[in-house]
Amino acid sequence: MSPGRLAGELPVVVVVAVGVSLAVQFPIARLGLSVPTELPAIAATACAALLLALLLGGARWADRVPAALRLPAVWVALPALATTVLAWPLEPTRLYYGGVSVDQMFRMQYLTRFADSPALADMNYPGLAPYYPAGWFWLGGRFAELTGMPGWAAFKPFALLTIAVTAGVAFTLWSAVVRRRIAVLCAVATTLSGFLHGFDEPYAWMSVAWLVPVAVAAWHVLRCREHPHRAATVGIGLYLGFAAITYALYLAFAAMVLVVMAAVVAARRLRAGGAWRRVVGGPVLRLAVIGAVAAAVALLVWAPFVLAKLDGAASAGAANRYLPAESVPPFPFLEPTLFGALCLAGFCWLVLAFRRSEAAAALLVLTASVYAWFGLSTLAVAAQTTLLAFRTTAALEVLLAVAGVLGLLDLWGWASTRLDARFRRQVAALGLLLPLAGAVSTVETALASTVDESAAPAYQDYYPTGANAQRRTDPALPGSWNDELTAALGELTGRAPAEITVLTTYHPIMSFAPYWGFQQETPHYANPLSAYEDRAAVIREWAAARGPGELSALLRRSPFPAPDAFLLRRESDGLHLTLSHDAFPHQPNVQVYDVRFDPALFDSPAFVRRDAGPFAVIATR
Repeated sequence: MSPGRLAGELPVVVVVAVGVSLAVQFPIARLGLSVPTELPAIAATACAALLLALLLGGARWADRVPAALRLPAVWVALPALATTVLAWPLEPTRLYYGGVSVDQMFRMQYLTRFADSPALADMNYPGLAPYYPAGWFWLGGRFAELTGMPGWAAFKPFALLTIAVTAGVAFTLWSAVVRRRIAVLCAVATTLSGFLHGFDEPYAWMSVAWLVPVAVAAWHVLRCREHPHRAATVGIGLYLGFAAITYALYLAFAAMVLVVMAAVVAARRLRAGGAWRRVVGGPVLRLAVIGAVAAAVALLVWAPFVLAKLDGAASAGAANRYLPAESVPPFPFLEPTLFGALCLAGFCWLVLAFRRSEAAAALLVLTASVYAWFGLSTLAVAAQTTLLAFRTTAALEVLLAVAGVLGLLDLWGWASTRLDARFRRQVAALGLLLPLAGAVSTVETALASTVDESAAPAYQDYYPTGANAQRRTDPALPGSWNDELTAALGELTGRAPAEITVLTTYHPIMSFAPYWGFQQETPHYANPLSAYEDRAAVIREWAAARGPGELSALLRRSPFPAPDAFLLRRESDGLHLTLSHDAFPHQPNVQVYDVRFDPALFDSPAFVRRDAGPFAVIATR
């Protein structure tokens, strides 16, 4: 497919995917099923089986489908598949996978921030340049604004349509490097992989899913001497820039992959006797163009942070200081599952076919880069950090699944010429039915494992109304007081949420309204410009004040903008706040400790207090 055709198709694919996803998910969300029930899983499996049959059958007998219907059918079926499987399990809830728990809490906080205002800002701290890439969350904010939804409620439909767009765009990108019917199969394999690992971080899944076809294109561009491939070079740079504004880890990883590819190309040419300057100059020049394009796109989001750094702002973040059990190298091709068998077929094909297949060679370099990233991440522990290598596991699974498809097609092409003509029709039918059964089985596995596990918090966590998706409210749980806490903050301060800075021990409240936070819950999600530990020291100093007058003076002299309100936990011995300290390389990676405030510190006309369940809301006058 020509670069011009690719550039023309991509916007159409995105628009169609958005329309299809919304057309699928909103009717599902309005069914009003009560849980527990197995109906969502059964419906998701049935819809997936139908769509997979259409996609796989269409790829097998594409020549029998009218030419005018081929592309539109794929553009509709792939987003519908991606949306249907993930929308059905969320039918009873307005929350996305993960609910308002753990990492999902911060993601919702970020989208809520941009739903309130399109201005680039940190997810938590007022006045700081954003550190975590804002691209996807900014678009989510515009989606919330367009639909009139609050940020927390817009997260689910926007995440689902993101997964749908990812599937459609993956097909188009694969169409640039392989034939259309093979691109359909590659996109299906990518989408199935996303159901197992990837759907919980939709903003990262885009970079993961698109990296594999981009890597194949990059390998061709870096190897080719006959054609300058200017458009493709710019396109690869645009992908890296997109990764930079959505998930910076994949910018770093993709950049390393390109450098490794260029090094492999240069080494092979030197070995063949090429001149040093001619051998190295071409790949280096193309890498430079890719880097320039990526940097231009990245600055759309990163410019404020870069300027803050150039201005001398201190930064020592803890984002990479995380070493979970998944930090060891993964071997998905050894797992005793059907998906593992597909990955095994892919791994074998990469090793056996890399000398004769450009796609196999590109994906083999990408595979080696994943394991090299794990090795470098292990070495980085000596420097008291990591490269968060476990995040690249999803990319490894995608590339091996796609390689498995290409390998099985290769095997089919070899075997079909050797089959007796009497059995070709039966074998052809088997060649459709077995992949279809394997694909549906993979969907069932995902629904029963990763999808089901991630959906549980979405049912159980509380809405800002003080009830959850199951219409339950338990006064013993903090979430049941969400509505009263929001009302108290507004009434005591007399301000809108976007004008209030809160020091809180209950961080889910930050996901439902655009409050600013004096301190982030964990140093790993805190902006490096925030001086996390210095803020913690200031909080401990406030708690140690000897009376309301001294506390008021400390608040006025605070080196950071003082909070307008405190949201503290009431206990028999006083008011408590939970803080965290980086505990790398231990797991969990944070050390939680308690800070106690004497209630008498707020017994002054300078403060006004209201209790709500287990919390005390205290505003400064």
